Amino acid sequence: MLLDRDEKIQNIVAAQIIRVFYPFVIAKTETGQFLKVNLSDTETNDPLFWDELVSILQARLWVPIGRKYHQLLDDGWLVEPAIV
Repeated sequence: MLLDRDEKIQNIVAAQIIRVFYPFVIAKTETGQFLKVNLSDTETNDPLFWDELVSILQARLWVPIGRKYHQLLDDGWLVEPAIV
């Protein structure tokens, strides 16, 4: 089964971080839509988090973002296997 058809994957959008400037993060999706990434208070106040965002920006990595709330996902691209 393709992961693209999994219901959980439908709630995730792939995006590249294109701007990092405290306290904002802007990402661009595969379809060209720009999103303001919503950050938690913990993320906003964590200097290591901001350093890693700059590293992701420079590496031009694709990151998973929740489609509805525009938040970075803790578990990345992982999907729990279906129990048969």
